[in-house]
Amino acid sequence: MKNQVKHLKTKIDDLNVFYREAGPKDAPVIVLLHGFPTSSHMYRNLIPILSKKYRVIAPDLIGFGYSDAPDHKTFDYTFDNLTKYVQGLIDQLGLKRFAIQIFDYGAPVGFRLAVANPEKVTGIITQNGNAYEAGLSGAWEITQKYWADPSEENRNNHRSMLTPKMTRQQYFTGVSDTALVAPESYTLDQFFLDREGNDEIQLDLFKNYATNVALYPTFHQYFRETQVPLLAVWGNKDPFFLPAGAEAFKNDLPNAIVKFYDTGHFALETHVEEIGNEIFQFLETHL
Repeated sequence: MKNQVKHLKTKIDDLNVFYREAGPKDAPVIVLLHGFPTSSHMYRNLIPILSKKYRVIAPDLIGFGYSDAPDHKTFDYTFDNLTKYVQGLIDQLGLKRFAIQIFDYGAPVGFRLAVANPEKVTGIITQNGNAYEAGLSGAWEITQKYWADPSEENRNNHRSMLTPKMTRQQYFTGVSDTALVAPESYTLDQFFLDREGNDEIQLDLFKNYATNVALYPTFHQYFRETQVPLLAVWGNKDPFFLPAGAEAFKNDLPNAIVKFYDTGHFALETHVEEIGNEIFQFLETHL
């Protein structure tokens, strides 16, 4: 059967990385990078759209989904390290040229990959994947306080972000018809969040997110120097990443395409057909 999705695992250095793969082996490649608190499962409806013509690779980041999640005392949970294992997968698969689709945590991972592989990245699709301080909403204030003072109190203040209530809220905020959000999306995310020790993993990453903001100028320089083709598809009611963050890409990439959708953070749950078609058209031109 065509467009079947394979569910694969491979060893990168000392850890197992899970990834979904679909599409013709000899087709142009797009790498899909998920965010918090989800996994490659968030792309389950987009992969069949893109894999009609493209080879799609969608890994789970270390600590997420079905990839290994070593104890935070034995593994340094930083965005540099998350990127290392995605880079390892790209190298192992021998991907010479590829586009990247990024979302949430996948954005700083993807931008690091792009900076390190400017000759390989053919285009960037960012779905609520931020690279500008203008895109950070007021919801980041508690985390910014944690960056400035990584006390135990400020760390523990983030535990509420890991609860079922908050996970559902991330999916529902800004969505006019919550019946469109598949319950297995936030239920699966919560299953992984509730694994023993995963709370400490996520708290480490909340703290390390400060390194992403510190790298924004580096990302902007990469944009200006390469003029990489970029499509921003953005839920305009995202409680975390504001529409201003999408518009800001035009500061460094005047030809960037920015499209807004009347939905929240997890825009693919409600607008996968519209966004998928927009991405497909973008890839037709740039991949």
